[in-house]
Amino acid sequence: MELPTIAAPGVGERADAMADAACHLYDAVVLRGRDGPGGWSRGAAEDAAEAIETTAHALAHLGPHAGAVLGPVHTALAELRRRSGLAAADPLTADGVPATPRTVGNPRRTRWARALTPPRQPPSRTAP
Repeated sequence: MELPTIAAPGVGERADAMADAACHLYDAVVLRGRDGPGGWSRGAAEDAAEAIETTAHALAHLGPHAGAVLGPVHTALAELRRRSGLAAADPLTADGVPATPRTVGNPRRTRWARALTPPRQPPSRTAP
């Protein structure tokens, strides 16, 4: 599939701003060092995960098979949320694709969930 050289109104500008914001986030985390949580808070981690999930939802409209190709992204983020004790994202189907796609009327769904639910405890680790 070959993509056009010009994006729909607002798409190019928003994608460019998102890429810049991701670079600034990376710089802020890396400047904190690699030995700790990198300055992350629960809210910041949920927001970053949700940004990736929402971007994957948008990229799913790239072509007929894009949603299935991006399924592992949603699966990986769901596991990251579970291991980090974050609120769960949208449920996935057996194919790893979100069962309920996001709508503009429901942005940042997990923000509401984290306000209403206590932090999840990560799975306990036992020494072998």
